[in-house]
Parts: sequence; C-alpha cells; structure tokens
Amino acid sequence: MWLVVLASLLHCASGSDVDLKKLDGLAKARVEVKAFVVQDIPLYHNLVMKHMPGADPELVLLNHYYEELDRIDLSDMSRSEINALLAELGFYKKTEPEDEVPEEFRFSPAKDSPFKDEPPYKSSVASVAPDNGSSEPNAADEHTDL
Repeated sequence: MWLVVLASLLHCASGSDVDLKKLDGLAKARVEVKAFVVQDIPLYHNLVMKHMPGADPELVLLNHYYEELDRIDLSDMSRSEINALLAELGFYKKTEPEDEVPEEFRFSPAKDSPFKDEPPYKSSVASVAPDNGSSEPNAADEHTDL
C-alpha cells in the first residue's frame, strides 16, 4: 500500500517544477485562493470562475467585447489582498449571493455601458409574430428555395 502512495506522490511531484530541497521542513501549506474562490466569487458581479486544472490562479481582465486587457497572478496573494484588488478595480460585491445588483453597478467594474447609442433591448419575438390572427402560414411567407 505504501508503495502505491509513494508512487502517486512521486507522480504528482514530477508533474510540477517543485524544488524538493526547499521543502525540507514543510509542515503546512496555505491556499487562500481556494477560500476566495469558494466564498467570495459568488458575491462579485461580473466575476466568473473558469477552472483550468494545473494552471496557476490568475485574474483575467476583459473588456465588453471579451478582449483580454490584462492578467494578474493571484497565486502569491492572500484572500484579503484579492478582495482589496477587486475593490480597487471597481468590482461590485454583494452582501449575499442572491442579492440584486443596483442599476448603477450593472456594468461594473466598467464605469458605464459602451452601448449607449443603441436603443433598449426589445424582444424580437413580438416584431416577428404575424398579426393576421391566423396560425396558417401565408403563401408569400413560404420558402421557394427549398
């Protein structure tokens, strides 16, 4: 049994670039990023967790068009440091995960919507539905290219 445990530990250690000489007096490890992910991310508006096995934790900042603006490494930061960083960046943090986001923070951390010139969203279903009172398709509406 110990051979299986040792083999699995060696397999895990060989998958990363860990200098085992530095870990001679290892007693504990601190994983504050995990506490942040589990307890704090659900409170933030416009902050989404994407789990990537084996990757170092990082904050990827995107614009409204999902274009990458910056990446910030979080692996050496404490939970409170990550929360302070998000507050500094302007992310809105709710008190409870199910709380509504106030209208003025709907686009946060962005200061405002980039879509100001566009009319408010209207359902396209209402404009497409025929108003002739009949559920039968009109002969003019039929596709001739099929």
